[in-house]
Amino acid sequence: MPTPTPLPRTLVAWLKQLEEPRLPVPAESHLSVLQALADSRKSLRDIAELMHHSPAIALRVMLEANRPSKGSGEPAQSLESALSRLGLQRTADMLKDQPTQTVEQIPLGLRQLQLISHHAAQQANGLFAGRLARLWQEIHWGSLLFLAPIWTLLGTYPQLFDTWEQRVLVAGEPAAKIERELLGVPLLQLCLKLAEQWRMPEWIILGYRLLVNDRRLLVKALHIARDNQHPLHQQQLLDADPTLRRWLTQPANCILLANGLALSSHFAWNDAHSLRWQRLAGLYLQLSLDEVQQQVHQNAAQHARQQPHRDLWHPAEALLWPWDTRHLRAKQESKPPQISTWKQQCTSLLAQPSAFSNVLQLTACARDALQACGMQRVLVLIADRTHSRLLVQQQAGLDKSANALSLDPQQSQVLRHLLKEPAQLRLSPANMAQFSALLPGSLKALFPSEHLLIRSLASNGRVVLLIFADQGGTPISEPSLQAFGKTAQCIERALVSFAGRGR
Repeated sequence: MPTPTPLPRTLVAWLKQLEEPRLPVPAESHLSVLQALADSRKSLRDIAELMHHSPAIALRVMLEANRPSKGSGEPAQSLESALSRLGLQRTADMLKDQPTQTVEQIPLGLRQLQLISHHAAQQANGLFAGRLARLWQEIHWGSLLFLAPIWTLLGTYPQLFDTWEQRVLVAGEPAAKIERELLGVPLLQLCLKLAEQWRMPEWIILGYRLLVNDRRLLVKALHIARDNQHPLHQQQLLDADPTLRRWLTQPANCILLANGLALSSHFAWNDAHSLRWQRLAGLYLQLSLDEVQQQVHQNAAQHARQQPHRDLWHPAEALLWPWDTRHLRAKQESKPPQISTWKQQCTSLLAQPSAFSNVLQLTACARDALQACGMQRVLVLIADRTHSRLLVQQQAGLDKSANALSLDPQQSQVLRHLLKEPAQLRLSPANMAQFSALLPGSLKALFPSEHLLIRSLASNGRVVLLIFADQGGTPISEPSLQAFGKTAQCIERALVSFAGRGR
């Protein structure tokens, strides 16, 4: 979608800009919802569940049902009640003008945030809906739609999501400072005013009012929640503060807790923010931190299995990685190929007879050549004689922990295939789902990227080296792909020349 410039700088201007959300919907989902609305065999619950998979449609229906009008009464709290209020024919007529796009055309930041909202709904259902069965619809729809004001923001200005990830999550800059700098107003205040203007479900408005106007209760609860190892002491502290105890037991807190868990886990499960929400959920549910984490991780894994689009990040993937690994890292600026250096390194590789006295010298030259051709992160692994172990020979642009990496090819179908014969694999969002689960978690942790080149190189018919390289997580262009291929050919010829030295 086109990005209007400049961004509004006042609350009034933002409210006017975002008052009528028209978020794009995947064309396939749009068609299936319209077909369901015309199918007399579908119940309201069936239709609502189908709309759950298209958050933009669910938001549109909810807002239309809650528009101030004669006889509208209290705002609808669930999508089923909204559908009942509008009627199926009116709903269908309204949705016919909803903008549609292919999934790939919808801004990635918007789709990523909607996945976070879906994850929040999964956490709310898994943690709270069973305990509060009579309120499951309010919990379900409130948790899904809680971040809807930010959906609308990203639908218009999708670049803001990437900026938030890099500056707040990766660089650790204060969120309030970044919001003021980018938006001119506090984000939570904007969300509250939009939620009130749209007449969203009451629990959503209560959550934002707490975050904006009365964080004191939340801070006090978080302080008590830290002492998770002593539940009796926690209860004594709550008994001594009846106001806090009454607030903590309100069902409306379920959607705030679920979104806190889903949003914080987008960065890391063991980050301080994530642990705060886990402990607070434990205080609410009267569970230990271990029990909360077990349930939350199970909910995340269950939700990840339901996701069809693998170009989005799901926190469940991090559960397979070393615990301190982060998928978000500071973005590196793309570096143009260093042509003269690249040619010099390739000349050394192609020298006859071999210019190298040992394998370390050869692989160091190979690493430098790969960097010179535009690769920012490089890992060179050498295979032992039986192909039972892969050890690091060289690395560039990676964490120092990469130097100690040791892989068993038998644990990875992709590695076994690459060791059979020389081959190249180019990973991209289009095939990531097919291959990602077949790569070792420790390797994926070094390359938190959806754009990765993997190549195996042989000497005298036997694969001896595996190369992993990318351009800092950015898409790999065709010229860069060709340069990588030519460099790999030079390295392979160097291996053959090195093996034949002295003969």
